[in-house]
Amino acid sequence: MTQLLEKELTRNDKILKPDFTTKSGREFFAIYLHSRFKQILAYDSRNENPIFKSVKPDFIQKFTRRLIHNPYKRILIGISGESASGKTTICNTIKQTTERLNLPVEILSADNYFRDISKLIKEKGSFDKLLESGYDVDSPDNFNMEQLFKDLSRLSLGNDVKIPQYLVNGTGIVVPNAIPKKAEKIIVVEGMASMYGNVADLLDIKIYIDIDPQIQEKWFLYRAQTSRNQNEENARKQLAYVKEASKKYILPKKDNADIIINGASSLEYFTQILDYFYNVTNNFTNPEQ
Repeated sequence: MTQLLEKELTRNDKILKPDFTTKSGREFFAIYLHSRFKQILAYDSRNENPIFKSVKPDFIQKFTRRLIHNPYKRILIGISGESASGKTTICNTIKQTTERLNLPVEILSADNYFRDISKLIKEKGSFDKLLESGYDVDSPDNFNMEQLFKDLSRLSLGNDVKIPQYLVNGTGIVVPNAIPKKAEKIIVVEGMASMYGNVADLLDIKIYIDIDPQIQEKWFLYRAQTSRNQNEENARKQLAYVKEASKKYILPKKDNADIIINGASSLEYFTQILDYFYNVTNNFTNPEQ
């Protein structure tokens, strides 16, 4: 990918920047984007540890059609996958890269749309005891999907919102209207709820993060013990629960994804791909030059 990036940065035969306010300009850009995406996929397939595991054959055509016919709607990207698959890590990499490149991207976590379960936790004595009682915390019914749909709809139309905040400290408390989110050109929503119900229908790009089960277990236990103050016994109990929940709610959504990527792929390599996307979509010559 470094070679492709260097070639793009040093090329002299730059293309005249298309006029995105015209349909013909957007159609030209769509053809250009399609060819570059195919180039990335071909390069990635030869990589020792490729990041793209599968891409739906009609994805890029559907996406570019949307850009042509509805160019002013914000681009909504959903990132889903099992717990400890690398979703948050990948989103953090996207955030760091887009901030470095000064790109108009906003990221929000769908986990903040868990319903408040603080009363249930108090009744049972702890979050772990609530799970032991059979409470299915990952069920779609336990997310405020109506609010998530409303907030994403408003963002897609260019309206800023304030989203709730679910406290990941074992209390189950949700603070309403706690986190301001800007209606940037690109909105990334991360979490299992991004694939649930009519929220998935809002997304322009649906990405699923796939992970080897052994790596997932290692990452889950490390996170539970280092950042969530769980001992190994409780962490393993919760891991068993989330694996069962995944079978019911997350894995069935995998086939709906436009793109499936490898959660254990090199983050440095992933960053290079983001850099390349940025350059091929911005490395034009202006008409006045």
